Amino acid sequence: MARETDVVVIGMGVGGEHVAGRLAEAGLDVVGVEAELVGGECPYWACIPSKMMIRAGNLLAEAGRVPGMAGTASAAPDFGQVAARIRDEATDDWDDRAAVDRFTGKGGRFVRGRARITAPGRVEVDGEGRGGETYTARRGVVVATGSRPQAPPVPGLDAVPYWTNRDAVSAKEAPDSLLVLGGGAVGVELAQAFARFGTAVTVVEAADRLLPAEEPEAGELVAGVLREQGLTVRTGARATGVRHDGDGFRLALDGGEEVDARRLLVATGRRAVLGGLGLETVGIDTEGARALEADGRMRAVGADGVWAIGDVTGRGAFTHVAMYQAEIAVRDILGEPGPEADYRAVPRVTFTDPEVGSVGLTEHAARERGLRVRTGTARVESSTRGWIHKAGNEGFVKVVADADRGVLVGATSAGPAGGEVLYGLAVAVEAEVEVARLRHMMFAYPTFHRAVESALADLHMS
Repeated sequence: MARETDVVVIGMGVGGEHVAGRLAEAGLDVVGVEAELVGGECPYWACIPSKMMIRAGNLLAEAGRVPGMAGTASAAPDFGQVAARIRDEATDDWDDRAAVDRFTGKGGRFVRGRARITAPGRVEVDGEGRGGETYTARRGVVVATGSRPQAPPVPGLDAVPYWTNRDAVSAKEAPDSLLVLGGGAVGVELAQAFARFGTAVTVVEAADRLLPAEEPEAGELVAGVLREQGLTVRTGARATGVRHDGDGFRLALDGGEEVDARRLLVATGRRAVLGGLGLETVGIDTEGARALEADGRMRAVGADGVWAIGDVTGRGAFTHVAMYQAEIAVRDILGEPGPEADYRAVPRVTFTDPEVGSVGLTEHAARERGLRVRTGTARVESSTRGWIHKAGNEGFVKVVADADRGVLVGATSAGPAGGEVLYGLAVAVEAEVEVARLRHMMFAYPTFHRAVESALADLHMS
C-alpha cells in the first residue's frame, strides 16, 4: 500500500533538508529520503571540515610570519588536533542524528534509503535493512540528490585506492607526501592545508593554469604562492597512468615524467547524481545528461510536479546555490509570490591563503557572450592596507565591465579576506550599479576593499 503525503524530497543535503524543513514548518506532510547523512556533503566532508583544516593551517602560517614584524614565534603542527575537531565539533563522528531530529522536530517524516520515482507523484524507497516503502505525493517531488566526485579516465586509476575529498577530510593524520590530481578549488585548498602540516605536496593540473574556471591572474597568483611555500605545482601536465604498489602511488605524466607520493587525492570535479532516480518515468531523459534542467521556479523542465535544486541542477556545486534555490522551490510549492532564480551574480570563493573570491563573469566568459569588455586591475600589496599587512599580502582586484551598459558583469577579489571583500562587488554585479556611481563612492581607508576603487579607476578597453 502506498502512503500518501504532500511532498517527497529525494536527497537531504543542505538544499533538500532546507526545502523539507521549511515545507514541514508550513504545515505540509513531508517525507525526506536520504541514503547517507542528512545535511549532505557540506557539513560532513566538504565546506565545514575542510575550512577547519584551512583555518588551522593558516594559524601555523601566521606564526611563521611573526619574525620581522612582531618578534619571534614558533608553532609545531599537530594534525591530530584538526582531526579531533572535525570528528567532535563538525561531524559528530559522521553521525547525523542531530540533523534527523532537527527535521522530524519540524514535523517531517524521515526515511533512510534510496528513492526512485516510478510514476508521476509516486516514489519507492528501498530502505536499509527492511522492505521497501511507497509514497504518493499530492503536490510533487523535489529532487536534491547532489553530486559525487568525478574521476578522470586515467589508465589504472579505477584499480587503486585513491582519496577523494571525503578521505582527505576524514584522515586522522597528515600523510608524509601527497599527489593532488586536479588544480581546481578543492585541490588547491586541500593541497595547501596539508602542506602546512608538513606534507610534501605535488599538484598536477592538466590545464595551463591552476583554478582554470577563474581569471588567469588568480591561477597565476595561487601557483606562485604555493611554490613559494614549498609545494610542487605542475600545470599543463596530463596524467597518463597510475600505479600503486601498496606503499605509495606513482603517477605518469605525458612526456614520460613520473611523480610519486604516499597518497593520491583526486580532485577533478564533480558530477550530478541522476542515475537510478527513475526520472524517465516522468518524461525526463537523463541519458548523457550532466544535470537536471530546472526553470526559474526550480521546476524540472519536461515534467510536471517535479522540482530540482542544488548540485543536480548544474548551476554550481555550492551550498549557497542550493540554499538559494531551495527558498525559490519552497515559495513555488506553497504558491507564494517571489522572484525567479537569477544566476548573474553567483559568488564563489577558493579558501586558499590568499583567498580568491569571484562573482559573475570572467573577462573570457564576458567576451564569449559577445560583450564589449572593459577591465580594471589593482594590486592589493600595492595598496596602503597591503603595505601595512606586509607578510601574506599578495592579491589583486579585477573588475569586468560591459562597456555598452556601463555596469560590472564580473569581478575577482584575491588576497587577505578576499572572500569578504567580494561582498560589495557581488552587490554591484547583482544590482547592476553603474560604474560612474561606484566611482563616486567613498571607500573606507585603509581597507583591503579600497583596492576596488583603484581597479575602477583603471577600467579601460582591453
